[in-house]
Amino acid sequence: MRYGTWKNFAAELALSGALAFFGASTPALAEDVTIGVLNTTSTAPVFLAVDRGYFKQEGLNPKIVTFDSAQPVALAAVSGDIDFGTTGVTSAFFTLAGQGALKIVSGAYSERKGFHYNAFVASKEAYAAGVTSLKALPGHSFALTQIGSPPHYVIGVVAEKLGLDLKSIRLLPLQSIPNQVSALTGNQVDVAMLQASIALPMIDRGDAKLLSWVSDEMSWQLGVIFASTKTANDKADLIHRTLKAIAHGRKDYVDAFIGTGGSVKMGPKSGETLDLLAKQLQQTPEQVKLGLLYMDLEGRLDEEDILRQIAWYKAQGMLKGDVDGKSIIDSRYVVPMPAQ
Repeated sequence: MRYGTWKNFAAELALSGALAFFGASTPALAEDVTIGVLNTTSTAPVFLAVDRGYFKQEGLNPKIVTFDSAQPVALAAVSGDIDFGTTGVTSAFFTLAGQGALKIVSGAYSERKGFHYNAFVASKEAYAAGVTSLKALPGHSFALTQIGSPPHYVIGVVAEKLGLDLKSIRLLPLQSIPNQVSALTGNQVDVAMLQASIALPMIDRGDAKLLSWVSDEMSWQLGVIFASTKTANDKADLIHRTLKAIAHGRKDYVDAFIGTGGSVKMGPKSGETLDLLAKQLQQTPEQVKLGLLYMDLEGRLDEEDILRQIAWYKAQGMLKGDVDGKSIIDSRYVVPMPAQ
């Protein structure tokens, strides 16, 4: 072998050895994952997973993007601006999913009796004029973020339960929760459905009046975790690792706030968890405590209720095309709730 050739070979061998050495000792770069959420208590498992390093344990670098309402989150997942969304489902979500663009990959949170997450509240003016219960809603206005949003579904189900004609209630889509608050405080709308952490300070200040808790009127699968169909098909490992990280955060939430039988409890870890969430949500720990909601430890999905929601939106003429609920629920990832 000529000297020049051997010299080059030796140099290449030394370089490859060095690369192998440093490669073995340098950790792999974390994979980015972007999650669209609302800045409410419902996002607690994600916030806890970020703060306590559960995403990092799965080799993930989380980026949390907050939205003012649920519908834009679904659009962001379809466009690829986020990898996952965890919000309430809407008519827009079901339409996009029915077109093959989105998949539900896990349950997230529910409205259940005993948990005061969402409240029906009336403006001072409307309450003084006689809107002191939900039965008085006909002929009055009801604020929501968008037509086809979770509050739209809820007021439709509650109206049917109370024997009211939904068409007799004037629905005002105000595009965001802050707009709802402003309209209610300014007596520009009669009634709205708001999270307890937002509603209760308004009630304490005398800016609104409590009519009823949603959980006293109905139980339902309020929130899910979803991804684009492309992500569900092409990135199974990313989905499993993301769901595992969120599951750790959800366990911390359940350990802190949910007792045997699914009731609200305060345990040894509750104070620490309340403080963390209060900082994230820019609320007091007491406000967070008053607005807790139910979460299933395993993140199971109430598939029957999802199908009921789709049927309701179909009956209202708000879904475009044929929406097959069972195809939206991705059985590769979803853990179903046992049939009731």
